[in-house]
Amino acid sequence: MSRPSPPPSIQQAREALGKRLREIRQDAGLTARAVAAMAGWHESKSSRLENGKTAPSDEDIRLWTRICHVEAQAADLIATARGIDGLYVEWRRLERAGLKHVQDSVLPLYERTRWFRFYQSQVVPGLLQTREYTEAILRTVVALRDAPDDIEEASAARMSRQRVLHSGGRRFAFVVEEWVLRSVIGSPDIMVNQLGHLIGMTATPSLSMGVIPMGVVRGHAWPCESFSLYDGEEAASELVSASLTVTQPSEVAEYAKTFVELANLAVYGAAARKLIISALDALG
Repeated sequence: MSRPSPPPSIQQAREALGKRLREIRQDAGLTARAVAAMAGWHESKSSRLENGKTAPSDEDIRLWTRICHVEAQAADLIATARGIDGLYVEWRRLERAGLKHVQDSVLPLYERTRWFRFYQSQVVPGLLQTREYTEAILRTVVALRDAPDDIEEASAARMSRQRVLHSGGRRFAFVVEEWVLRSVIGSPDIMVNQLGHLIGMTATPSLSMGVIPMGVVRGHAWPCESFSLYDGEEAASELVSASLTVTQPSEVAEYAKTFVELANLAVYGAAARKLIISALDALG
């Protein structure tokens, strides 16, 4: 299976870095072929790096700057390249240090954000999960991706992160598909408690809870991958194999527009609670 193409924001960042490498080479009066020969590479590698087709390693950058006699720029270029790589992180790589590490890694983002928007097409949003529901999800993660089994510590970290809901000065907007309410995660008992918790959370003043009913005419708001927005500056999307972070303003704006379209399909207040209660009734 071929590796998927990088998202547009990542490809554009790679091309911008490649342009910097080209400018450095041209300022040194060297051809791309000459740099490749001096580095001991195939002659096409210089072109791939300059066009953003290949992501440079730390050693590639060190070699490039050494050949072009601008070693002082190596650290900055390496930091730029690592930042691009951090936009798209495979779950297996992220979870290698443990599931608790994954939960802790987003805490600074949550602490500085004042306006949260979450769309979920798969599971209940993390900030609204019960501990048992979280543990059931993490057990699946451990089984499917061979992640370290620190479920108890990771779920405790997620529960601790929920304190932002009650810290004041923040707004939260949640939109979920109705089938999220009807997907039995863990066991029927776990879902009963989870849905009961959701009903209680709909009364939180700083929180908007919307449910998109099954069977609604979708219009311009097709179901898509789950994503979240942090203020107007960052979007994060949960893919099957990786986590994608978007910071380019034009792409963040696309996520924001999509959220508005999805939110307009949702029902709120008593109508949302009715859908949650219907899902509870279906559990018997």
